[in-house]
Parts: sequence; C-alpha cells; structure tokens
Amino acid sequence: MRVTIREPRPSDAEAHRAAVLRSVALLSPWNPVDPDGFHELLRQQGPSLRTYLIINDEDGGIVGKCNVANIVRARFRNATLGYDSYLPYTGTGRMSEGMRLIVDRCFAPYPDGLGLHRLEINVQPDNSRSIAMAKRLGFRHEGFSPRMLWINDAWRDHERFALTAEEWPGLES
Repeated sequence: MRVTIREPRPSDAEAHRAAVLRSVALLSPWNPVDPDGFHELLRQQGPSLRTYLIINDEDGGIVGKCNVANIVRARFRNATLGYDSYLPYTGTGRMSEGMRLIVDRCFAPYPDGLGLHRLEINVQPDNSRSIAMAKRLGFRHEGFSPRMLWINDAWRDHERFALTAEEWPGLES
C-alpha cells in the first residue's frame, strides 16, 4: 500500500483547499466544488457522516476524500460512499488503494470499524472514472435512479451500485 486513511483535522484545511483548487476541472462536472468548505465538513462530522482523507505515504499529499454519508444503524447498517480524487494522484491507483481501506473500515466491527453491513455508491451515468472505481471495488450494479440528486443546478440521474459485507473479500484475499 502506498496510502493511509484518516479522519480530517483542522490542520488539513490548507492542503485540502490546494488539492481541490488543482482539481476543479476534474471535479466540477460531477459535484459542486467548494475549496473553502472544509471547516463546514468538519462541523458536520457525526453519527450519520464520517469523512476519510486518503494520504499519499511518500509525500503526505491528499490523494482524495471519501464521505461515508447517510449512515443508518440498527437493522439497516447501511451508508453511501461519495468520493473525490485529487490531482496529481488521479490515475496512479492510489485512490483505489485508499478506497479499499475505507471499505474495510466500514465493514469492520466496532471499535475499530463502523460495523456496517451494506454500502452504496451512486454515480452519474457519464462519470466513467467513478463507475470504474465502483466496479474495481467489487460493487454490483443495482439499478438506475432518475433525477436522484440536485447537482450543478439540475436534477441528475445516477447509476446505483452496492456491496454487502459478505461480498467483500477485504485486503487479505
């Protein structure tokens, strides 16, 4: 592995802002881009949202970010993953490595993990890179959700992918 994952801290604000600014053209077709939204993201952390940064071991740079959102406990134990990859690491495989660690953390039991059973990824149909990531991680295509999310001033369709803990081989396989 060339990366580690960790929860964001206030001291990451400037590095995160720089990573987002470098990657605006890459991110903006798919998500609203707010280079100054890091402190708000930190404020939102709690039982229903956990964010992980993927950190490049060699230089300490931020490879990407993954939000584990809409966390529901009890019998459902489900969450939705949303991720952004940042330049200059895009296309190097580091984001995939980090996402594997995050999925491991999501499925791992307490106290080390989130103890979830099912994860979803929702991707706009033309976002081939994010669809490839979902497939690379072993998520299965579950369906199509028309007009699912309000993004960039319009309702956007999404392809829905899912994975359960029983389907996840983890890093040991």
